[in-house]
Amino acid sequence: MRGDLMMSAKERKRKVEFEGVREGRMTRKEAAVKLGISYRQCRRAYKRFCQEGDAGLAHRRRGQRSNRAKPEAFKREVIELCRDRYEGFGPVLMMDKLAGDGYPVTREALRLWLLEEGLWQPRRKRARHRQRRDRKEHFGELVQMDGSHHKWFGEDTLPCCLMNMVDDATGKTLALLGEQETTELAMRTLWLWCRRYGVPKALYTDYKNVFVTDRKPTLEEQLAGQEALTEFGKACKKLGIEIITANSPQAKGRVERNHGVYQDRFVKELRLKQITTIAQANKLLQNGFVKMLNHKFAKAARSSADFHTAVEAGCDLREIFCFEKTATVANDWTVRCENQFYQILKKNNPLPRPRQKVIVRRMLNGKVQMLYHGQKLVFKRIAPPAAPLKYNEPSKPRSADTQKISEASPRYFWRGRHSIAACRS
Repeated sequence: MRGDLMMSAKERKRKVEFEGVREGRMTRKEAAVKLGISYRQCRRAYKRFCQEGDAGLAHRRRGQRSNRAKPEAFKREVIELCRDRYEGFGPVLMMDKLAGDGYPVTREALRLWLLEEGLWQPRRKRARHRQRRDRKEHFGELVQMDGSHHKWFGEDTLPCCLMNMVDDATGKTLALLGEQETTELAMRTLWLWCRRYGVPKALYTDYKNVFVTDRKPTLEEQLAGQEALTEFGKACKKLGIEIITANSPQAKGRVERNHGVYQDRFVKELRLKQITTIAQANKLLQNGFVKMLNHKFAKAARSSADFHTAVEAGCDLREIFCFEKTATVANDWTVRCENQFYQILKKNNPLPRPRQKVIVRRMLNGKVQMLYHGQKLVFKRIAPPAAPLKYNEPSKPRSADTQKISEASPRYFWRGRHSIAACRS
């Protein structure tokens, strides 16, 4: 009586190799090497194949109950508990509850039991529906900006961050490499874009705290009617750039896909030129590599109008891309900011009064400016004041001569050794 024999992929492969051994096309040793088993195991399996045919390749425990299977009565009790008490629970939560009731069972076994009884259906996480968005029509209408963390100088080096900007309409790119995805790196990249193409209309970024913040406005910002902004956001607001945040990486897919181009071509270019420092890598980016990518991959916008705006006359980008803090003038006309002390000079006109607010601006090159009502102040940096003497610090012992002079001095009449009359005389 003939029937069907179910064979796994491993068993079918053994059948092919053992038939080759039986026909003389290979030896059992060669078959063992191809199958990835020892020679002794190959000899036993081949012997069983010659005696029983294809059935000899099937596993001996196939179709039999597992030695580690739970008793049928235990299974029925678990099913009844799941049906009556834990209806609607998932397999993991059910497993925890059953263990507390004295019914230990693995998650996979419980899942299979529930599927057999129809008590649980797997919930497949379906992909979120997304609608294709066409490119913007104008160059500079929307520029996507994001950082790419990668081991740019080889697998044995630490990862760095490539701040990448890609125009949505044309695909033109501009990038700058830094150690981390910092506010300074984002400012320098946007500064470079503004110098090369102009000020874009809007930036498309993610929710990283470099670009946007979730903090509440301070009391001063609330009184002034201002929203909470990051230092990068303040610079964009001065330039009139709108920051639009993406809710998913797929939303800004143009810059995400452009990361792959850099991670493929830029890494190989760095290896060919034996570049191992960030400064050399940035020099390579600005001296031809980015231009080569734009020439190869950028395309013309649907409209010839350029939505970039020129930087206003008299506007110094160094004073735009900076870090600003608000500080209070002390009674001695000193200002403390970022643990540094500055003395405001008297020749300023107007001169801020004590307890008034000034803006301390730190440029990307390290220079410091101070502004009061929009006017730059003249100041100098001073050393921090000496720490006050603590009460628990022992005072310096006085010499015997100093002590005698102090006791004989008329100023110390309250010590009882000198009368008021003696002091007056």
